[in-house]
Amino acid sequence: MRKFRVVVVAAGLLAAVAGCSSKGKFVPVSGVVTLDGQPYANALVSFMPVGGEDNPYPGRVSCGVTDDRGRFTLKTDQGVSGAVVGKHRVHIQTLRPNPTGQVDPNHGSPDGTPRAGKPPHTHEPIPPEWSAGQKEFEVPSRGTDKANFDITSVKK
Repeated sequence: MRKFRVVVVAAGLLAAVAGCSSKGKFVPVSGVVTLDGQPYANALVSFMPVGGEDNPYPGRVSCGVTDDRGRFTLKTDQGVSGAVVGKHRVHIQTLRPNPTGQVDPNHGSPDGTPRAGKPPHTHEPIPPEWSAGQKEFEVPSRGTDKANFDITSVKK
């Protein structure tokens, strides 16, 4: 249940930033994230639909959190399963545990509010091109369970 709340909070923030509407056909999307060939747990995977001139806001952002096997399933901040059909920018970043050991998108705030200042310094093994949304994925009209991302880590 905690992971779902993390996804809902993160998706809500991303949707607010993106200004997305509820247009578009949603289809099931799931996959696996691996880091250096191994399943990667506690990664936030976000799909941001890419609009065009004729449809600048094709739909809502969809997010999922990877489990211990690296598997994720996308949902919107409104709980709709899947992602809209079409091209998406993919953002993947590590969720960090808070002081109680729970994964928290606010980088450790025990009460769920953002902390002042920078989050504690920890090494992010996922390269910036993934967290900055420089990668793309085309969601097919029937959905997919093969939204798989094999990432090579950033070495310290």
